[in-house]
Amino acid sequence: MSVEVFIEICRDGATLPAYAKPGDAGMDICAAEDVIIRPGETVVVPTGLKLAIPEGYEIQVRPRSGISLKTPLRLSNSPGTIDSGYRDELGVIMSNTSEAYDYDEAEILTVGSTGNQKGIYKISKGDRIAQIVLQVVPKMQLTVVESVRNIGEDRGGGFGSTGVR
Repeated sequence: MSVEVFIEICRDGATLPAYAKPGDAGMDICAAEDVIIRPGETVVVPTGLKLAIPEGYEIQVRPRSGISLKTPLRLSNSPGTIDSGYRDELGVIMSNTSEAYDYDEAEILTVGSTGNQKGIYKISKGDRIAQIVLQVVPKMQLTVVESVRNIGEDRGGGFGSTGVR
């Protein structure tokens, strides 16, 4: 099944999202310009793309696992949501979780770096930085009640209540 999503290229040289392999849930999205992210910084990386998503759907912006494993770069609001009514440029909010420190300005790392090295990172135009996944979004109907205690089953706790083993 496929759903039509309209896309506008709003920056020269922007890359269209693409599935890397058959069966992939997410399409890779690329940076539309070079961006430096210093330790402790959070920036918006432009993609050069605008989307028109059908009502009843959202697009989630999710991390690429290789970047999460091999670098200290993180998507700050993962998964990010692009609502069906949003028509501005898609930007990816990225944070460099390296500790604030005087790193060597001459040694700039890239998303292709390995070993989860701490330091200054450069996202280059055309780098695959995140992925987007189309999701159905049903509307909620809220019903106010005196107590939710006796509705369904109370699993008892949260925030690690089941332990680690």
